[in-house]
Amino acid sequence: MPEWQRGLVLAWNNGAWWLWLLRPLEFLFRALAALRRQLYANGLLSIYRADKPVVIVGNITVGGTGKTPVVIALVEALKARGIAVGVVSRGHGASAGVFPYEVSGTSTSADCGDEPLLIYQRTHCPCIVAPSRPVAVRALLENFTVDVVISDDGLQHYALARDLEIAVLDARMGVGSGFCLPAGPLREPVSRLQSVDYVLYRGSDDPLTGVGYEQDCLVNLVTGEQRPVEVDAIGKRIYALAGIGQPAQFFLSLDRLGFDVEQRSFPDHFVYSAADLGHLSDKPIIMTEKDAVKCRQFAGDNAWYLRIDARLPRALPEAVAALVRT
Repeated sequence: MPEWQRGLVLAWNNGAWWLWLLRPLEFLFRALAALRRQLYANGLLSIYRADKPVVIVGNITVGGTGKTPVVIALVEALKARGIAVGVVSRGHGASAGVFPYEVSGTSTSADCGDEPLLIYQRTHCPCIVAPSRPVAVRALLENFTVDVVISDDGLQHYALARDLEIAVLDARMGVGSGFCLPAGPLREPVSRLQSVDYVLYRGSDDPLTGVGYEQDCLVNLVTGEQRPVEVDAIGKRIYALAGIGQPAQFFLSLDRLGFDVEQRSFPDHFVYSAADLGHLSDKPIIMTEKDAVKCRQFAGDNAWYLRIDARLPRALPEAVAALVRT
């Protein structure tokens, strides 16, 4: 992330006074976003409608809010009900060269992006990556038999018709200042949340809207060995490595488990190299699963990732299953 973007995010979080100077640009951004959405709504811009239900898991804020764990949990819940699921994604940072791209067991994060690779490795469901989501959905339906399509992100990509929208927010951060870009973190006005089907809050215990996280186990990047998420399992003093939208929450979770954490924070979607881990050899490393898919090729046997499972409101998988049945 460029330094100016880091500074802007810090200003949003701290409520810097000078953000008010950006309000004229925010009004322009709002107007253009509203115009674009209206053009799609009036049929002046084309919309692709698939012959299978499409579910969008997205957000209205810039930065990570935990969409990918929600996608994984939703896929697993639907598969448990006997429903065949396919996933499409833009694939942030994907450089396969030819799109649409089918994620496979030999794919790397450079090919398809870290989040699609993580989804595929966790769920083993068909996953197609393309900058255009309609292109990705067409390729998915042409090559696989699925009952429902889930789009990882894409709430603002109105060229793809959707049957159900899920917006994911962080329970602590919420919508921040409530301002749109560039004066605040919102991609669309807060009023957009009134039109989605579900608003989920990461880190909330609310049974209707909360998304909780269960820490499953620690998994070794080299051997695949699994150990309980306990200090006694690998030792108290660790490096904690995270290249995600909100790394502080990951570090805090390890601290609460009793680990003595030395933090290593990187930008979201960071492309790791062996040099980033090579000097962290004197004690265990715990990283996120999203980071692990990019570090597995050169990690040492002191590297572990924390496997987590998202806990969804019970009504959500049933609502998606009802789309398939009807």
